[in-house]
Amino acid sequence: MTLELRDVVVEYGAIRAVNGVSLTVEPGKIVGLVGESGCGKSSLARAASGLIKVSEGAVLFDGEPVAPLSWQRRPRRELGLQMVFQNPYSSLNPRRRIDAQLLDGVPGDVPRRSRRSYVLEQLERVGVAPDVASRYPHQFSGGQLQRIAIARALVTRPSVLIADEPVTALDASSQVHVVNTLTQLVRDLDVGMLFISHDLALVRHIADTTAVMYLGKVAETAPTAQLWTEPGHPYTSSLIAAIPQVVAGAGLPVALAGEVPDPANAPTGCSFRPRCPHAHEACAQQPPLAPHRDGRAACWLVQGAGSPVRTERSVA
Repeated sequence: MTLELRDVVVEYGAIRAVNGVSLTVEPGKIVGLVGESGCGKSSLARAASGLIKVSEGAVLFDGEPVAPLSWQRRPRRELGLQMVFQNPYSSLNPRRRIDAQLLDGVPGDVPRRSRRSYVLEQLERVGVAPDVASRYPHQFSGGQLQRIAIARALVTRPSVLIADEPVTALDASSQVHVVNTLTQLVRDLDVGMLFISHDLALVRHIADTTAVMYLGKVAETAPTAQLWTEPGHPYTSSLIAAIPQVVAGAGLPVALAGEVPDPANAPTGCSFRPRCPHAHEACAQQPPLAPHRDGRAACWLVQGAGSPVRTERSVA
Protein backbone atom coordinates (compact mmCIF):
# COMPACT_ATOMS: atom_id res chain seq x y z
CA MET A 1 0.00 0.00 0.00
CA THR A 2 1.13 3.54 -0.76
CA LEU A 3 0.83 6.69 1.36
CA GLU A 4 0.24 9.79 -0.73
CA LEU A 5 0.13 13.39 0.44
CA ARG A 6 -1.41 15.82 -2.04
CA ASP A 7 -0.93 19.56 -1.50
CA VAL A 8 -1.37 19.15 2.26
CA VAL A 9 -1.97 22.31 4.29
CA VAL A 10 -2.01 22.40 8.10
CA GLU A 11 -3.06 25.58 9.87
CA TYR A 12 -3.05 26.55 13.53
CA GLY A 13 -5.15 29.68 13.61
CA ALA A 14 -3.35 32.29 11.51
CA ILE A 15 -0.20 30.17 11.23
CA ARG A 16 0.24 27.90 8.22
CA ALA A 17 2.64 25.25 9.54
CA VAL A 18 2.46 23.11 6.39
CA ASN A 19 1.86 24.90 3.11
CA GLY A 20 1.00 22.67 0.18
CA VAL A 21 3.29 19.64 0.61
CA SER A 22 3.07 16.62 -1.69
CA LEU A 23 4.95 13.38 -0.98
CA THR A 24 4.59 9.69 -1.84
CA VAL A 25 5.80 6.75 0.28
CA GLU A 26 5.85 3.47 -1.63
CA PRO A 27 6.23 -0.11 -0.30
CA GLY A 28 9.81 -1.07 0.53
CA LYS A 29 11.07 2.51 0.24
CA ILE A 30 12.31 4.99 2.82
CA VAL A 31 11.53 8.66 2.28
CA GLY A 32 13.61 10.96 4.47
CA LEU A 33 12.15 14.31 5.51
CA VAL A 34 14.66 16.84 6.84
CA GLY A 35 14.81 20.50 7.79
CA GLU A 36 15.51 22.84 10.68
CA SER A 37 13.33 22.90 13.79
CA GLY A 38 10.12 24.78 13.13
CA CYS A 39 9.90 23.95 9.45
CA GLY A 40 6.70 21.88 9.80
CA LYS A 41 8.05 18.29 9.75
CA SER A 42 6.17 17.05 12.82
CA SER A 43 2.94 18.78 11.79
CA LEU A 44 3.18 17.01 8.44
CA ALA A 45 3.77 13.68 10.20
CA ARG A 46 0.69 14.12 12.38
CA ALA A 47 -1.42 15.05 9.38
CA ALA A 48 -0.10 12.04 7.42
CA SER A 49 -1.03 9.67 10.26
CA GLY A 50 -4.47 11.17 10.81
CA LEU A 51 -3.66 12.60 14.24
CA ILE A 52 -4.69 16.07 13.06
CA LYS A 53 -7.04 17.20 10.33
CA VAL A 54 -5.61 18.79 7.20
CA SER A 55 -6.90 22.27 6.39
CA GLU A 56 -6.53 21.72 2.66
CA GLY A 57 -5.31 18.96 0.38
CA ALA A 58 -5.61 15.23 0.96
CA VAL A 59 -3.87 12.30 2.67
CA LEU A 60 -4.50 9.04 0.84
CA PHE A 61 -3.64 5.55 2.03
CA ASP A 62 -4.07 2.86 -0.60
CA GLY A 63 -6.02 5.42 -2.63
CA GLU A 64 -8.55 6.18 0.12
CA PRO A 65 -8.66 9.31 2.33
CA VAL A 66 -7.21 8.93 5.83
CA ALA A 67 -9.85 9.95 8.36
CA PRO A 68 -8.72 12.10 11.32
CA LEU A 69 -8.63 10.10 14.53
CA SER A 70 -11.70 10.21 16.78
CA TRP A 71 -12.91 8.43 19.90
CA GLN A 72 -14.10 5.58 17.73
CA ARG A 73 -11.87 2.65 16.82
CA ARG A 74 -9.82 3.29 13.70
CA PRO A 75 -11.04 1.50 10.55
CA ARG A 76 -9.24 -1.80 10.00
CA ARG A 77 -7.93 -0.58 6.65
CA GLU A 78 -6.14 2.34 8.28
CA LEU A 79 -4.39 0.19 10.89
CA GLY A 80 -1.82 -0.43 8.19
CA LEU A 81 -0.67 3.15 8.72
CA GLN A 82 1.32 3.35 11.96
CA MET A 83 3.44 6.02 13.66
CA VAL A 84 6.55 5.77 15.85
CA PHE A 85 6.88 8.85 18.04
CA GLN A 86 9.94 10.75 19.19
CA ASN A 87 9.55 10.10 22.92
CA PRO A 88 9.07 6.39 23.75
CA TYR A 89 8.27 7.22 27.39
CA SER A 90 5.16 9.19 26.44
CA SER A 91 3.99 6.85 23.70
CA LEU A 92 3.34 3.92 26.06
CA ASN A 93 0.91 3.73 28.96
CA PRO A 94 2.96 3.54 32.19
CA ARG A 95 0.15 1.74 34.05
CA ARG A 96 -0.17 -1.21 31.69
CA ARG A 97 2.15 -4.12 31.03
CA ILE A 98 3.93 -4.25 27.69
CA ASP A 99 2.22 -7.43 26.51
CA ALA A 100 -1.23 -5.99 27.27
CA GLN A 101 -0.52 -2.87 25.23
CA LEU A 102 0.69 -4.88 22.26
CA LEU A 103 -2.29 -7.22 22.41
CA ASP A 104 -4.57 -4.24 21.73
CA GLY A 105 -3.34 -4.03 18.15
CA VAL A 106 -3.41 -7.71 17.18
CA PRO A 107 -5.54 -8.22 14.02
CA GLY A 108 -8.85 -10.01 14.44
CA ASP A 109 -7.86 -12.87 12.16
CA VAL A 110 -5.20 -14.06 14.63
CA PRO A 111 -6.73 -16.92 16.66
CA ARG A 112 -7.29 -16.06 20.30
CA ARG A 113 -5.06 -18.89 21.52
CA SER A 114 -2.23 -17.58 19.33
CA ARG A 115 -2.45 -13.87 20.15
CA ARG A 116 0.17 -13.83 22.90
CA SER A 117 2.68 -15.88 20.91
CA TYR A 118 2.08 -13.51 17.97
CA VAL A 119 2.93 -10.54 20.21
CA LEU A 120 6.07 -12.23 21.49
CA GLU A 121 7.19 -12.86 17.91
CA GLN A 122 7.01 -9.13 17.18
CA LEU A 123 9.07 -8.35 20.27
CA GLU A 124 11.69 -10.86 19.17
CA ARG A 125 11.70 -9.31 15.70
CA VAL A 126 12.83 -5.97 17.15
CA GLY A 127 15.36 -7.50 19.53
CA VAL A 128 13.40 -7.52 22.80
CA ALA A 129 13.45 -10.76 24.82
CA PRO A 130 9.95 -12.29 25.12
CA ASP A 131 10.43 -13.09 28.79
CA VAL A 132 10.23 -9.39 29.71
CA ALA A 133 6.84 -8.85 28.06
CA SER A 134 5.01 -8.81 31.40
CA ARG A 135 7.02 -5.84 32.68
CA TYR A 136 5.93 -2.19 32.82
CA PRO A 137 7.44 0.63 30.69
CA HIS A 138 9.44 2.15 33.56
CA GLN A 139 11.48 -1.06 33.77
CA PHE A 140 13.08 -0.51 30.36
CA SER A 141 15.69 1.84 28.94
CA GLY A 142 14.84 4.44 26.31
CA GLY A 143 16.25 2.34 23.50
CA GLN A 144 14.32 -0.73 24.62
CA LEU A 145 11.10 1.27 24.87
CA GLN A 146 11.51 2.62 21.36
CA ARG A 147 11.95 -0.91 20.02
CA ILE A 148 8.85 -1.93 21.98
CA ALA A 149 6.98 0.97 20.38
CA ILE A 150 8.07 -0.33 16.97
CA ALA A 151 6.86 -3.82 17.93
CA ARG A 152 3.50 -2.34 18.91
CA ALA A 153 3.24 -0.82 15.43
CA LEU A 154 4.25 -4.15 13.85
CA VAL A 155 1.49 -6.19 15.48
CA THR A 156 -1.05 -4.45 13.22
CA ARG A 157 0.84 -5.69 10.10
CA PRO A 158 1.53 -2.15 8.85
CA SER A 159 2.12 -1.20 5.24
CA VAL A 160 3.57 2.24 6.05
CA LEU A 161 5.45 3.49 9.11
CA ILE A 162 5.80 7.17 9.96
CA ALA A 163 8.83 7.65 12.20
CA ASP A 164 8.90 11.16 13.66
CA GLU A 165 12.38 11.85 15.05
CA PRO A 166 12.45 8.30 16.49
CA VAL A 167 16.03 8.43 17.82
CA THR A 168 16.41 12.04 18.98
CA ALA A 169 15.77 11.20 22.65
CA LEU A 170 18.16 8.22 22.69
CA ASP A 171 21.86 7.77 23.35
CA ALA A 172 24.17 6.98 20.42
CA SER A 173 24.22 3.22 20.95
CA SER A 174 20.43 3.01 21.19
CA GLN A 175 20.09 5.18 18.08
CA VAL A 176 22.07 2.65 16.08
CA HIS A 177 19.91 -0.25 17.28
CA VAL A 178 16.63 1.52 16.55
CA VAL A 179 17.66 2.79 13.10
CA ASN A 180 18.99 -0.64 12.11
CA THR A 181 15.75 -2.23 13.32
CA LEU A 182 13.59 0.14 11.29
CA THR A 183 15.59 -0.14 8.07
CA GLN A 184 15.73 -3.94 8.32
CA LEU A 185 11.97 -4.10 8.76
CA VAL A 186 11.46 -1.99 5.65
CA ARG A 187 13.61 -4.37 3.61
CA ASP A 188 12.30 -7.62 5.12
CA LEU A 189 8.58 -6.79 5.25
CA ASP A 190 8.35 -4.48 2.21
CA VAL A 191 7.03 -1.71 4.44
CA GLY A 192 7.19 1.90 3.31
CA MET A 193 8.58 4.44 5.79
CA LEU A 194 8.51 8.21 6.13
CA PHE A 195 11.56 8.90 8.31
CA ILE A 196 11.59 12.41 9.78
CA SER A 197 14.80 13.78 11.24
CA HIS A 198 16.94 16.88 11.58
CA ASP A 199 20.03 14.64 11.20
CA LEU A 200 20.91 14.80 7.51
CA ALA A 201 23.93 12.54 7.93
CA LEU A 202 21.69 9.79 9.31
CA VAL A 203 19.06 10.23 6.59
CA ARG A 204 21.81 10.06 3.97
CA HIS A 205 22.60 6.48 4.96
CA ILE A 206 19.07 5.06 5.13
CA ALA A 207 16.73 6.97 2.80
CA ASP A 208 16.08 6.13 -0.83
CA THR A 209 14.60 9.58 -1.45
CA THR A 210 14.99 12.73 0.63
CA ALA A 211 12.69 15.75 0.85
CA VAL A 212 13.91 19.02 2.37
CA MET A 213 11.36 21.27 4.08
CA TYR A 214 11.67 24.97 4.79
CA LEU A 215 8.98 27.08 6.43
CA GLY A 216 6.17 24.67 5.66
CA LYS A 217 7.09 23.95 2.05
CA VAL A 218 9.22 21.40 0.21
CA ALA A 219 12.35 23.15 -0.98
CA GLU A 220 13.75 20.11 -2.76
CA THR A 221 13.14 16.41 -3.23
CA ALA A 222 15.50 13.99 -4.97
CA PRO A 223 17.14 10.57 -4.77
CA THR A 224 19.31 10.79 -1.67
CA ALA A 225 22.64 10.24 -3.44
CA GLN A 226 21.88 13.03 -5.90
CA LEU A 227 20.73 15.38 -3.16
CA TRP A 228 24.12 15.09 -1.49
CA THR A 229 26.30 15.41 -4.57
CA GLU A 230 24.23 17.82 -6.67
CA PRO A 231 21.84 19.81 -4.46
CA GLY A 232 19.53 22.01 -6.47
CA HIS A 233 18.41 24.39 -3.72
CA PRO A 234 20.72 26.75 -1.77
CA TYR A 235 19.02 25.70 1.46
CA THR A 236 19.92 22.06 0.86
CA SER A 237 23.48 23.09 0.06
CA SER A 238 23.68 25.13 3.28
CA LEU A 239 22.38 22.25 5.42
CA ILE A 240 24.97 19.89 3.96
CA ALA A 241 27.76 22.41 4.47
CA ALA A 242 26.81 22.71 8.16
CA ILE A 243 27.44 19.02 8.87
CA PRO A 244 30.81 18.31 10.58
CA GLN A 245 33.13 15.91 8.77
CA VAL A 246 35.73 13.71 10.42
CA VAL A 247 38.18 13.58 7.51
CA ALA A 248 41.59 15.11 6.96
CA GLY A 249 41.44 18.66 5.64
CA ALA A 250 37.67 18.95 5.96
CA GLY A 251 37.79 22.20 7.88
CA LEU A 252 35.05 23.57 10.09
CA PRO A 253 31.38 23.26 9.17
CA VAL A 254 29.78 26.37 7.67
CA ALA A 255 26.88 27.63 9.78
CA LEU A 256 23.74 28.81 8.01
CA ALA A 257 23.16 32.46 8.91
CA GLY A 258 19.90 33.55 10.51
CA GLU A 259 16.94 31.51 11.70
CA VAL A 260 13.73 30.12 10.25
CA PRO A 261 11.34 33.11 10.00
CA ASP A 262 8.11 33.36 11.98
CA PRO A 263 5.45 31.43 9.99
CA ALA A 264 2.91 34.08 10.96
CA ASN A 265 5.04 36.69 9.18
CA ALA A 266 6.62 34.70 6.37
CA PRO A 267 8.73 36.51 3.73
CA THR A 268 7.13 37.18 0.38
CA GLY A 269 8.31 35.28 -2.67
CA CYS A 270 10.85 32.56 -1.91
CA SER A 271 10.72 32.09 1.86
CA PHE A 272 14.47 31.34 1.97
CA ARG A 273 15.32 34.62 0.23
CA PRO A 274 16.38 36.60 3.39
CA ARG A 275 19.04 33.96 4.20
CA CYS A 276 20.07 32.94 0.70
CA PRO A 277 23.55 33.88 -0.60
CA HIS A 278 22.25 33.57 -4.18
CA ALA A 279 19.11 35.72 -3.82
CA HIS A 280 18.34 38.01 -6.77
CA GLU A 281 15.40 39.87 -8.34
CA ALA A 282 13.45 36.80 -9.46
CA CYS A 283 13.29 35.52 -5.87
CA ALA A 284 10.64 38.14 -5.06
CA GLN A 285 8.25 35.62 -6.67
CA GLN A 286 7.65 32.15 -5.22
CA PRO A 287 9.33 29.57 -7.50
CA PRO A 288 7.53 26.30 -8.35
CA LEU A 289 9.05 22.87 -7.78
CA ALA A 290 10.94 22.51 -11.05
CA PRO A 291 12.76 19.45 -12.44
CA HIS A 292 16.40 19.15 -11.38
CA ARG A 293 18.19 16.00 -12.57
CA ASP A 294 16.06 13.16 -11.15
CA GLY A 295 14.42 15.36 -8.53
CA ARG A 296 12.73 18.72 -8.13
CA ALA A 297 13.78 21.99 -6.51
CA ALA A 298 11.78 25.13 -5.68
CA CYS A 299 14.47 27.58 -6.78
CA TRP A 300 14.79 29.98 -9.70
CA LEU A 301 18.43 28.93 -10.07
CA VAL A 302 17.48 25.52 -11.46
CA GLN A 303 15.34 27.31 -14.04
CA GLY A 304 18.26 29.35 -15.37
CA ALA A 305 17.79 32.57 -13.39
CA GLY A 306 20.80 33.78 -11.39
CA SER A 307 24.04 32.01 -10.52
CA PRO A 308 24.25 28.21 -10.11
CA VAL A 309 24.14 26.65 -6.68
CA ARG A 310 27.50 25.75 -5.18
CA THR A 311 28.18 23.98 -1.92
CA GLU A 312 30.41 25.79 0.55
CA ARG A 313 32.66 22.76 0.78
CA SER A 314 32.84 19.36 -0.83
CA VAL A 315 30.96 16.52 0.82
CA ALA A 316 32.50 13.06 0.73
